[in-house]
Amino acid sequence: MTYKSLPVKETITIGDLDKIDIRVGTIEKAEDIEDSDKLVKLTVDFGDFKRTILVGLKKERENPLEIEGKQALFVVNLAPRKMMGKYESEGMMFDIGYSNGIIPVLAEPEKEVPNGSCAG
Repeated sequence: MTYKSLPVKETITIGDLDKIDIRVGTIEKAEDIEDSDKLVKLTVDFGDFKRTILVGLKKERENPLEIEGKQALFVVNLAPRKMMGKYESEGMMFDIGYSNGIIPVLAEPEKEVPNGSCAG
């Protein structure tokens, strides 16, 4: 495994960090997007609401569907965006390692917590 160390990003204020809404959600369903070579469609339960979040897992995992039932961290206040011109993603899943050139892993709570629990 080759690990690529990265420099620390520019300094931000606590106010900048407070703008990001990071919550725990349970991945209820992971569905293959057949016309994409990397995207998987997740249905994520955040307790009071559910979201559809698209993630690029196909090239990172032998079986992207293995994450069903797992809790992970997600940004839930990103503006929805169209991907591939027809699929909408309503958030972003946090993973660890992609930028460092290693196979990413989920950012998971150490034990189960209620869906919708806030990070930070």
